[in-house]
Amino acid sequence: MCTYHTASVELAASAKTPEGWTSMTSAIVYFDHPVHFNATHALMIDVMNIAKGPAARVALELDPKSARALANAILTTLDTVPIELLHQVAS
Repeated sequence: MCTYHTASVELAASAKTPEGWTSMTSAIVYFDHPVHFNATHALMIDVMNIAKGPAARVALELDPKSARALANAILTTLDTVPIELLHQVAS
């Protein structure tokens, strides 16, 4: 295993799983060998609710260019939202 850096993040989120919509409480981000994506290495994002087990997990495997584009799109979108709306989001 050659994971370079692993970051864990607590979340307040929901995701659609095979069982339907469920709360997500954490994410793990790392760079390693993908399971399904056809590349030797990829950025992985696992979003999960550990208390609910493997059925409450959503996984992404991204090439570096796609990962950066997604990160930039998230930041750009948040930067354009009126500040008063950001404070209305439930935590």
